[in-house]
Amino acid sequence: FGEPVYIYSLKEGINDGYLTPFKVKQIATTLDDYVYTSDDQIVEGEIEQGKRYEEEDFNRVIEIMEREKYRVKLFMDTIEQSQKTLVFCATQVHALAVRDLINQMKISKEPNYCVRVTANDGELGEQHLRTFQDNEKSIPTILTTSQKLSTGVDARDIRNIVLMRPVNSMIEFKQIIGRGTRLFDGKDYFTVYDFVKAYEHFSDPEWDGEPIEPELCERCGNAPCTCETTEPKECPVCDRTPCVCIREPVICYKCGEYPCICKKKVKIKVKLADGKERTIQHMMATTFWSPEGKPMSAAEFIERLFGDLPELFKDEDELRALWSQPDTRKALLESLAEKGYGDEQLSEIRSMIDAENSDLFDVLAYIAFALSPITREERVDTHKEQIFSHYDDRLKGFLDFVLVQYVKEGVGELDQDKLPDLLELKYHAVSDAAAELGGVAQIRDAFIGFQRHLYD
Repeated sequence: FGEPVYIYSLKEGINDGYLTPFKVKQIATTLDDYVYTSDDQIVEGEIEQGKRYEEEDFNRVIEIMEREKYRVKLFMDTIEQSQKTLVFCATQVHALAVRDLINQMKISKEPNYCVRVTANDGELGEQHLRTFQDNEKSIPTILTTSQKLSTGVDARDIRNIVLMRPVNSMIEFKQIIGRGTRLFDGKDYFTVYDFVKAYEHFSDPEWDGEPIEPELCERCGNAPCTCETTEPKECPVCDRTPCVCIREPVICYKCGEYPCICKKKVKIKVKLADGKERTIQHMMATTFWSPEGKPMSAAEFIERLFGDLPELFKDEDELRALWSQPDTRKALLESLAEKGYGDEQLSEIRSMIDAENSDLFDVLAYIAFALSPITREERVDTHKEQIFSHYDDRLKGFLDFVLVQYVKEGVGELDQDKLPDLLELKYHAVSDAAAELGGVAQIRDAFIGFQRHLYD
């Protein structure tokens, strides 16, 4: 096809809004590697005394089911289980085991909540994949695989990618990350759960550099390969396509027999000693991504946010004024998102400062002015009397309902766009609400007005 006339990187695609941004949760456990001890039970195979089995050995050379169970539980407890997820495993057998563990831990009662899609699954696997790619369908929700799904999965709503096997090739790493970058309504980002230190690829200059030149195919000599599109040639011996010549059998170089009668090496299976599974520990760190496409620690991300906030408001009073009006709050959130601080990133910081039940206002106030966060419930309890003093009993009933939704769901319930939904939720129809409360204009004024008092 010749030289590309224009090169467009993943970083540029994300920054320009054509691809979905992502964050990486790096997960390390105390059983990432393993040295045999005599209190553990060797169920099958022969262990090598003193050998340290590392990530690339697991589920190929050695299997410790308690290790896999711990990892699966870790990400199943962390993800939103209704979100579509791809799990990359070491082998097809490993993908089957992980599928079974996920289905044992799932909240869903659907039998096909998690399915395996590998080369060995044939047409059934292809059917599962087609259903998974259908954005209108939620089951299957999780696919496990080994190699098959690193390319060619056109599923827009993938929210999580879980790496349970090493990814040694930069090309494959980019392909795997690419599975999550498709845009979809309501999908602000996706998350990579990295058990295998694949995040180190992000520091490689090739990560966001120019595309790697495709290698010449050994069979057809073309790049990209055209084997499947080139018409097969007639065999010069049998004149048939494809060739039907009887070929000499390939003799095994070890045993000298055909077919090979060598004893296959049995995978080592180890059962941990009683109580040892309970002592497995883990650490989880979140990596954020700057607009320049560089990885940042949470601390660096917060420092960057701290440096950018003065461009958006000069003091606490201005922040309160902006936040207490739905239109200016929305504009502020949009400005933050343009700088790389979307709702999901701010929510992540909220978790880091142990303020999961607080308003995003408290996150910004904490970062900018070191104000201690309060919960949404505490905010309502503090200001409810002042709010209600401005309205009659009919509007008090509606605003009390709104505040309950705010405590439960967050500041998004106070958006002007949510007002029709809230009215329908309480009164079944906007017309019924208008008849009960005194007209749409009065309801709207109360909905906007009470928020000034909520953030006093």
